[in-house]
Amino acid sequence: MKKQLLPSINRVTLRQRLISYKKSPMSLVMFLLVVIAAGVTALLVAFLIGYILIKGIPHLTPSLFSLKYTSENCSLTPALVNTVTMTLLSLVIAVPLGMGAAIYLAEYAGRGNRLVAAVRLTAETLAGIPSIVYGLFGLLFFVTRLGKDYTLLAGALTLSIMILPLIMRTTEEALRAVPDSYREGSFGLGAGRLRTVFRIVLPAAGPGVLSGIILATGRIVGETAALIFTAGTIPQFAGLMSSGRTLAVHMYSLSQEGLHTNESYATAVVLLILVTGINALSAFAAKKLTRG
Repeated sequence: MKKQLLPSINRVTLRQRLISYKKSPMSLVMFLLVVIAAGVTALLVAFLIGYILIKGIPHLTPSLFSLKYTSENCSLTPALVNTVTMTLLSLVIAVPLGMGAAIYLAEYAGRGNRLVAAVRLTAETLAGIPSIVYGLFGLLFFVTRLGKDYTLLAGALTLSIMILPLIMRTTEEALRAVPDSYREGSFGLGAGRLRTVFRIVLPAAGPGVLSGIILATGRIVGETAALIFTAGTIPQFAGLMSSGRTLAVHMYSLSQEGLHTNESYATAVVLLILVTGINALSAFAAKKLTRG
């Protein structure tokens, strides 16, 4: 019975769409443009991924994963470790600040407050600044002014400033998307505002907050300009107060030299796998939070 009903339902919806398209031809034009744009985007992404895999996988040799970098093996292991360290350190700095600011703007600041409008305008402005400007700021302040030289910490501080507006805005929008009935029910049971925010509102907004952190992580992993001026390009395992390159900077340096182009494509494959793995783990965590 269900199999017989489905075709009839599809026919009805198709007829309704055709009738609506006849009444407003621009709707059909816009629908076709959206479909074409989506198809072109998907094809471009598939082409880029396929091109990187084809060019890079044949050059993933064991020497590329050596513990020590040399001009012969062009090992990416130090850069991989530095990338993980840089990502974790930047998130540790930026996530608490961004979430705290978003909680204040969404839950504590009054609506229509001029301070809130100024903070949002500033955050949106900072989100549109090119990364090279952040790199120059980090060079002038964290490296030159503070006299710390090129260090992993200077790069992490610069990146944390760069991703702070992104985390703050996505968290604020996720908090505002939570229905007010959640807050009213918690207040009705006698819970205070702080308990309501951290026990009711924030868990409900978890997937949205996590999506902002995923976007910030992808920007950290793929950043080059800001890190060249702050963390440096030395191919070594770096501590907090020493210089080191990340995977993106490593790939850029190899391609710029022109002598190890194949190794740069292999590094791009590892970088692609790393970003895909981070996104997959984050999506899995988001599903767990939603079910919980």
